[in-house]
Amino acid sequence: MPIITYETFIQAPITVCFDLARNVDIHTKTTAKTKERAVAGVTTGLMEKGDSVTWEATHLGVKQKLTAKIIKMEKPYQFIDVMVKGAFHSFTHTHEFIEKENGTIMKDKFVYRSPIGLLGKIADKLFLEKYMRQFIVNRAIELKKIAEQKKM
Repeated sequence: MPIITYETFIQAPITVCFDLARNVDIHTKTTAKTKERAVAGVTTGLMEKGDSVTWEATHLGVKQKLTAKIIKMEKPYQFIDVMVKGAFHSFTHTHEFIEKENGTIMKDKFVYRSPIGLLGKIADKLFLEKYMRQFIVNRAIELKKIAEQKKM
């Protein structure tokens, strides 16, 4: 099972970072490259524990839908979402926020299992893990830009 971790320092308060990370509208902005948009569940604003959202996006040239649900939330330190329906066999995405002097450390931990057994494992090694890592990193970079502009 691939585990993708990424950590970034954001010069913005922890509450700003936490709220931006769980905001559906901001998620759409930070994933513009994949044309991600919310099509069911919570489709705008802040998500809370128990909320779900269905995203439609184009990944690896294929238009697809994925539904995720927030299963844990400790404001403003952590929230965890899991896939309930979609292309993966499963995934869990932990978003963690640590208050530091002059800002916040934002940590992503994305653990997933590809579908199709052995073929999925081969896809992970050939391209999928790299693709997902870049997706997580790009989203974090975009969220950092928004948070640091918002703080001014």
